[in-house]
Amino acid sequence: MTWSGTGVMGILNVTPDSFSDGGQHVSLPAALASARAMREAGVLVLDIGGESTRPGAEPVPAETELDRVLPVVRGLADAGVLLSVDTLKPEVAHAALRAGAHLVNDVGGLRDAEMRRVCAGAGAPACVMHMQGEPRTMQHRPRYGDVVAEVFGFLREQAALARGAGVPDVLLDPGIGFGKTREHNLTLLRALPQLTAGPDGVLVGVSRKRLIDHLAEVPVAADRDPGTLALHLHAARTGAALVRAHAAAAHVQALRVQTALDSPE
Repeated sequence: MTWSGTGVMGILNVTPDSFSDGGQHVSLPAALASARAMREAGVLVLDIGGESTRPGAEPVPAETELDRVLPVVRGLADAGVLLSVDTLKPEVAHAALRAGAHLVNDVGGLRDAEMRRVCAGAGAPACVMHMQGEPRTMQHRPRYGDVVAEVFGFLREQAALARGAGVPDVLLDPGIGFGKTREHNLTLLRALPQLTAGPDGVLVGVSRKRLIDHLAEVPVAADRDPGTLALHLHAARTGAALVRAHAAAAHVQALRVQTALDSPE
């Protein structure tokens, strides 16, 4: 996967319980309409998720996740936009790739050898994300000795492991908010140039996360888009290849303006 500048990955959660947009896209017509609006706005990738990974979330059966995700993937297979499946489960990734998805976004960091085999077998790129613990428990007092060394080291090791298993391309995601405190998150965001300087593309997803409440006192998740934009524009300036966002159209616009400002006349 290659492109210039920072692309936008639009979030499409087909779940009843995601922290910000849970229930908005549970009907197929609503999900497809939202996806097409994001595509028309200029998103590069649509990230389709059928299981919430918010802090404290309980896992759902693979059958439930497949029932949520597959109709959307099939409905968008010819929409002219890259489709990502956001899942921890190899069986869901396999079915979604067969249905028309192009890449796998694994918040488990490709720790599962079967997930690596699925991606390699389909010739599908994957996003490797760092998470301490699991969604249900990840915010229970996360601890690190050196958060930058540990998180970035994990990502580089998993990328090498994935390539060794035959995964054709890898994106790295530091997993902001996934088993990290406010200070861990800020330290990782400030250190992004160390990660983007490497050979792999970097994905940053801070959309509407609690970090913004911690920084700017915005308790309602849906009100955090301005803070999201600030953090994602920082990520773009430091070389991120993708930012993952709920307010996808606003991100496309903001990034175009920033690119124009930074480009020589």
